[in-house]
Amino acid sequence: MKKTLLSIVSAALLFSAFKNSTSKETTTEVTPPKFSQLLKDYSEGKRQLKPLDATAAGDHRYDDQFPNTLTDAYQKKFRDFYTSFKNQVHKIADSTLTESEKMSKEVLLWDCDMQLAQASFKNDLYLPINQMWTINLNMGQLASGSASQPFTTVKEYQNWLRRLEQYNDWLRTAKERMKQGIKEGYVLPTALIKKVIPQFKVLSATETTTSEELLNTHLFFSPIRNFPESFTQEEKEQLTKAYTAFIEGQLVPSFTELYNFFNTEYLAAGRTSSGIDGIPNGKAYYQHAIKNYTTTEMTAEEIHELGLREVARILAAMEKIKTEVGFKGSLKDFFNFVRSNKDLMPYKTPEEIIANFNAIHLKMKPQLEKLFGNKPKTPFIVKQTEKFREASASAEYNPGALDGSRPGVFYTPIPDATKYNVFSDEALFLHEAIPGHHYQISLTQENQDLPDFRKTLWYSAYGEGWALYTENLGTELGLYTDPYQYFGMLGMEMHRAIRLVVDTGMHAKGWSREKAIQYSLDNEAESEASIISEIERYMANPGQALSYKIGQLKIRELRKKATAALGEQFDIREFHDQILETGCIPLALLEAKINRWIASKKA
Repeated sequence: MKKTLLSIVSAALLFSAFKNSTSKETTTEVTPPKFSQLLKDYSEGKRQLKPLDATAAGDHRYDDQFPNTLTDAYQKKFRDFYTSFKNQVHKIADSTLTESEKMSKEVLLWDCDMQLAQASFKNDLYLPINQMWTINLNMGQLASGSASQPFTTVKEYQNWLRRLEQYNDWLRTAKERMKQGIKEGYVLPTALIKKVIPQFKVLSATETTTSEELLNTHLFFSPIRNFPESFTQEEKEQLTKAYTAFIEGQLVPSFTELYNFFNTEYLAAGRTSSGIDGIPNGKAYYQHAIKNYTTTEMTAEEIHELGLREVARILAAMEKIKTEVGFKGSLKDFFNFVRSNKDLMPYKTPEEIIANFNAIHLKMKPQLEKLFGNKPKTPFIVKQTEKFREASASAEYNPGALDGSRPGVFYTPIPDATKYNVFSDEALFLHEAIPGHHYQISLTQENQDLPDFRKTLWYSAYGEGWALYTENLGTELGLYTDPYQYFGMLGMEMHRAIRLVVDTGMHAKGWSREKAIQYSLDNEAESEASIISEIERYMANPGQALSYKIGQLKIRELRKKATAALGEQFDIREFHDQILETGCIPLALLEAKINRWIASKKA
């Protein structure tokens, strides 16, 4: 989760709240604040603490802020914030709360515990940049002008420039923290450093780069190249001058310094180990990461063995598809055949690929009514991933704004349309778009019964578990009529089962990057380039890849349990509504909720 710094004013307001809450804690005769107000204060405090998250949610009050999360001062504010609210919530008796409020209390306490546990490790401080997950990539998306940062008024342009000035401080601090990390043994694997270098190279400047070239091509000049028509010539000239002075004079030099640092000193220090157990306290961090991402108490060994069983089960299902299409040869040969089958690479342009995803949506639309009672109002679009991050990106969903002013976006990377293989596109659309992430996230944001802080929480086991579960709904939605698309669904499920094996293998069992890559090549039909990108993704963010399968299996288990318990009373639409109405919550809380629902239906 990305952390951001308070402005001076916000800090003063927040710490005034801390001071007041502390005095209440030490005076037993003072009644705790109403729970509903405490939830509002928590949500507001988090947006002040993490203004980039506020922008992503469509709250633009803090669009000019970018906290330097790498300073000791910010780290203290972060810990104080979560400790304060944890203490306040513990004082509120369950007997005073509704069932919905009890759920919010449990979720808030879990959130505080996980945030504080994350802050107890040094990983975020000394490993602030990697090739896929870190804030510098998010800032590049915002800079493009097509994400959540608005560029429609002069004030909004000024907000972004002020935010960039603070981001520049973060970049310089990041370099110093990484230098300190080298001394203490916190450094990225060499393979990941090599992927970061080109990302900074494209943002840096060489001695031959002219001001005109920067203005016409640099990503962070995108807003200047796309002024609204309503701006006067004077406004355009003033903003261009201000942006040029800062980007050319300060931001690009910072990018250049980081490019040089990564390409020399940091690359030379890169570690040969692939897993997080190769840094200080790495084993303890991985167990924390497992709990954080799966919301369970499972161990790495338990997850590894579960993964091996799931891989074996899915391989058997894949064998049936291979036989159905009449392929002669081993399953591994079939993987290679699917990877290289030109019939599965029918497109010439990115626009054709986007159109195919929209056609999938139209095909399944009539069947959605049969499976879902509630459907989101938030609009939805499909877009190609931006070029600056496309080479190392995977398909993803970016939520719409809370107020519906910005649509949800399914991003798909298309580095070369002529080599784009469509065999898993139906399952991919179900997962990233509808009824996967777009339904789950949008319905949460639109649910007026949920407190604000729960509308933007993300627990990967629930969110990614739901999205993976929806891939199996394809047949019920009129998809997977082509055996290769069904094989694609099995391939995507296999991909998530493999994650249980290779993530735990690298981070807890001493597997190398190369061993993990080979295991994937032996058991799935993804291209080698895609597999390498995925393995390096797991190296960059330990534990996150485990959440998909763990969550999917729990939701499947709950559906099976409800079907058996309710018999003819079971309604799949109602079951899905029950799962989705809570927003992201830890799996244990979800299971308890479904158990209560089953009991109420049987009563």
